[in-house]
This record gives sequence, C-alpha cells and structure tokens, in this order.
Amino acid sequence: MQQDVRTRNRAAVARMRQAQYDYEPERVRTSLQQLFAQQAVVHLATPFEDLDGAAGLYGEAYAPLHTALPDLERRDWIVVAGPSASGDDWVGCCGCYTGTFQRPWLDIPPTGHQIAMRFHEFYRFEDGRVVEMQALWDIPELMLQARAWPMAPALGREWQVPAPATQDGLIERAWDADASLASRQLVLDMLIGLSRHATGGVAAMELERYWHPRCNWYGPSGIGTGRGIAGFRKWHQIPFLRGMPDRRGASSSGRDDLFADGHYVAVTGWPNMQATITGDGWMGIAPAGQQITMRSLDFWRCENGLLRENWVLVDLLHVYRQIGVDVLARMREFTPSRAP
Repeated sequence: MQQDVRTRNRAAVARMRQAQYDYEPERVRTSLQQLFAQQAVVHLATPFEDLDGAAGLYGEAYAPLHTALPDLERRDWIVVAGPSASGDDWVGCCGCYTGTFQRPWLDIPPTGHQIAMRFHEFYRFEDGRVVEMQALWDIPELMLQARAWPMAPALGREWQVPAPATQDGLIERAWDADASLASRQLVLDMLIGLSRHATGGVAAMELERYWHPRCNWYGPSGIGTGRGIAGFRKWHQIPFLRGMPDRRGASSSGRDDLFADGHYVAVTGWPNMQATITGDGWMGIAPAGQQITMRSLDFWRCENGLLRENWVLVDLLHVYRQIGVDVLARMREFTPSRAP
C-alpha cells in the first residue's frame, strides 16, 4: 500500500533525525543534503537568521554546536505532519539537543556538564524535499544553564520542559483527517477567543471552554512555564497583554500556517505577530512605544476536546535585537573571566 504524503514526509525527516541522534558529522551533512532541495530557504533563530540551505545550516549552525558539544545528540518528543489551509505540507518537530557542554558556543561559557536546549523545527515540503525550514532553538535556555542569562528573570517556572504526558508525540501512523481537522478547529476557536480580549476582556476569551483545568503552558526560557489556566494567565498572559495590548497577527510579509496531526496541532510564524511595547512594559523592557514583530513556533496537544499541553517558543533574542539590545553582547560583558 502506498504511503500518504504526510507519512512519507515524516519518514524523510526521520532519516535526518536518526543521523543527529547518533551524531557523526559526515552522516549529518549527507542527511541534510538528501532532505533539502537545492534552493531551500532556512530561517533559524537569532543570531543565525537566514542561512544558505542545507550547507549553511550544517556549516554555520550544526558544526559549531557539535564542536561545543562533542557528544551532541538530538531527541525528539513530537513529530507531526499535515497540510495548512493554504495547501502547504509541513512537518513539525519538538525536542531538545543535548550533550556535554565542553567548549564555548556563541560565546556562552561551557559548563562541563550535560545540557539540554529545546528546539521547535518546521519543514515545508514540495515533491518530497524540504523547500523551507523555520526553526527556533531556545538559546536562552542554554545561557541559563551556564548561569549567563543577562536579562530579567522569568516570571514562570524555569526547568527542562517535558515531552507529552501521553508519550505519543512521535506519530508514525497514516494521517487521520477527521481527528486532525477536529483538533485544528479547537485551536482555531481558541485563538479566535483570545482575539476578543481587546473588546471584551478576559470573560470574552472563554479560556475555560478550550483549556483543560490542569493544562500546562510551556513557554520559552525567559518566560517560563505556567500550570493551569490561572498559571498561564499570571505568569504569561496578563504581563504580555499589559505590555502589548495592541498585539495582533503578522503583516502580509509574514505567514501563519496552522496544521494538525491527530490530537496534535502546530503553527509556524516568521513572523506571526506584531505589537507595540507600551503599558507596563514586558520582560523588564521599559515601555517606550517600540514596535516589534515576533517569531513563534507552537505545538498543542488536545485531550477529550480540550487543550491539555502547549509548547511555545518565541525568538526572544530577536525581540531584544529589535529594540537595540544585543543580549549576547551583554552576556559577554559579565562573563569574560569565564572565557577558556
């Protein structure tokens, strides 16, 4: 029986994932060359930005990371595939890179201990090859483990974010249209509810209608995790809305693709939000009317018609860069004595 296109796309990414699990440089390089189309576009978190396809991704990102973590290992918790409303076929991966931090990376001082850095990576396929990659690596998470985070502390819980509670995120079965579309609709309805805050306040968002009472919102390092609806609101949503009450979807220059695979839903965005930092400010950033865009790559897990878990990464280094703050430069200012 012929595989459906989403199963084939997941299988194509699986070969690259396996090469990065037992990391051997030439095997990793070859797997990227086989997966990516020749003219593929690669968008990676600040400070990497746009890279030159598979060659740039390997040479500028993976090779230096492997130098810093000689026993580098990739671990995936969620691998999902599906079509967006525009008809694009995506594969989304959530997991972490881990290994012993032995040499500096991006000038982050090594710890000599095992570290974990979360990733959210999205691959857009055409004719069996990746033509676009959007990826966020939680670089602040590594900075925190090295005790080298120079910005304001998170309000939420800083920890190593877990895999899905149900341990079923590595989907291999054929794409289930009915389950996937139902999950996608749940997230769409929830997002529409969130947009009503501007005119109707908290009650208009109807959070209890969409979120499980024991939901977990796993934000990026620098924001942290919130438990339950109350934790989500206290540690993320309220400060976020106070600091950027005009937050809205990205302009036409960005793209926001939502897709689902069974009980999992994912969304890309490069960028997928615009906002002005006003009100109370945000993450310690003084409100001076700075206009910013945000790159956010998210995953949700649905359970019995409610959202039980939500993994969120935001390119925080890009947010700071837009307001004129070089986070890595600030880090270097107070870690020179720790240079090798």
